[in-house]
Amino acid sequence: MNKTLKLAFVGLVALVISANLSAQKVGHIRLDSLINLMPESKDARQKGTDYYNKLEEQVKIMSGELQNKYEDYQKQAATMSDLIKQTKEKELQDLQKRIQDFQAQAQSDLQKKNDELSKPIYEKANKAIAAVAKENGYKYILDVSTGGVLYSEPADDITPLVIKKLALSAVPPTNKNTPTTPTGK
Repeated sequence: MNKTLKLAFVGLVALVISANLSAQKVGHIRLDSLINLMPESKDARQKGTDYYNKLEEQVKIMSGELQNKYEDYQKQAATMSDLIKQTKEKELQDLQKRIQDFQAQAQSDLQKKNDELSKPIYEKANKAIAAVAKENGYKYILDVSTGGVLYSEPADDITPLVIKKLALSAVPPTNKNTPTTPTGK
């Protein structure tokens, strides 16, 4: 009798949990497609490219300086004393290290710049997603562009609603996922 009562209780708990889970509305979106549709993205990409080009130009200037000094060293090496050779070689090594340090710092600065440029775009998109989710009763919104979902119903794709919320004109491609089964069994 005790065992039957426990089974009934477990069954009731499972039924309540199942009912609660099925009542929660889950939607999905292709965040990367949405971000690409936003006009701010084009501007941010251009600013990032301009910043990269400025850094790249500085590397070219520094590399040109290194190349010129190295060619001068090679031309005059035969007539230099050992002390002057050592001094010139140290100069070349120092310049090479400065270029490498600059490149490493430039890479870091470029990443920071891109993060700085993209942050307000993602914040705007996330606010619109949250508003659409609340307006339409969604409990969860999944980003299918990251590959975290193997199957999603096209009817739950809220991308068009968010595009409308942001007053964007283009429509991204629809998700044509189909259910998959594990391979090999």
